[in-house]
Amino acid sequence: MTTVEEVVETVARWIPHANGITISGGEPFEQPGALETLLRAIRKASQLDVLVYSGFPVENLEHHLRNMDGLIDALISDPYEIGSTQTLALRGSDNQRLHLLTELGKARLASYERPVRRDERRLDMMVDLSGEIWMAGIPGNEDLNRLARLMASQGHHIQTSQDRSNRASHD
Repeated sequence: MTTVEEVVETVARWIPHANGITISGGEPFEQPGALETLLRAIRKASQLDVLVYSGFPVENLEHHLRNMDGLIDALISDPYEIGSTQTLALRGSDNQRLHLLTELGKARLASYERPVRRDERRLDMMVDLSGEIWMAGIPGNEDLNRLARLMASQGHHIQTSQDRSNRASHD
């Protein structure tokens, strides 16, 4: 199991190159103490905005948010719904809500409250020296399937979370 200190050490080398920090699942609020420790370390190391994703409704997180006041600049709440429309920036499905919790969050992320055009979507892919691939961003509902088809046409195989969901629903 990875410790918070190990996560902080790993993240520390990326902070100088980042323009913001995003924390997403599993579910960050299932380990609120570790999340708070991580957020405090990030605040100590940088002045970057911090965006946290949670599958819980914000109403269920109010106690945690009070304890973490000022540590989270913006929160995306509510569960991802795989079949739902996806027109809102930063969200995997339109039922998810953006909460701007600090002045920094409002300054940096308020523009994401509007719907996003398809040509505005970004999914960044990085390959590290070990050959591991990292993706940042929120793919459109069909983006990973299109990537899988493209890779398959070149003799490669990738597996998407949607593939696993479909297989699990048939088991």
